[in-house]
Amino acid sequence: MHAEEAPGTPDTPSDQVGYRGPTACSAAGITYRQLDYWARTGLVEPSIRPAYGSGSQRLYSFRDIVVLKIVKRLLDTGVSLQNIRTAVQHLRSFGPGDLAQMTLMSDGATVYECSSPDEVVGLLQGGQGVFGIAVGVVWKDVEGALSQLHGEHVDTGETIVGDHPGDELARRRNRAG
Repeated sequence: MHAEEAPGTPDTPSDQVGYRGPTACSAAGITYRQLDYWARTGLVEPSIRPAYGSGSQRLYSFRDIVVLKIVKRLLDTGVSLQNIRTAVQHLRSFGPGDLAQMTLMSDGATVYECSSPDEVVGLLQGGQGVFGIAVGVVWKDVEGALSQLHGEHVDTGETIVGDHPGDELARRRNRAG
């Protein structure tokens, strides 16, 4: 699968597929309350469609969900929200290919970006790294989770049915529309 294709949807560029809040929560392993708070405070905003009033649906990209899952892992290990905010701003500057090759290391306070095994070893030898997050592994976890869930085409709003054999309702909805 090419890094810019959405999981479970061959030949569909990932920027053309969006995921609603509940799907993003499920794939990232976070609560809707966390998702809402992070969007409202600008930590991780939906890059496809922000909320623009009562009843509007935020739409998250695949990459947004990868970042959500990384934020969750950093929070779970005790990294402060301020340091996570700095890390997220840094992650936004990378292309998908670079992001998938990266490892994030932390000593529980500071987050370090490592793009080679030598940098990881250097941090560990210097005593800074206590835990690491291989972004490529998070990427694959999110791909696997989203392949079981639904996305939607950004331009048409058509539901993209995940590989969930029992979800006849979404297939019928698409046929009726």
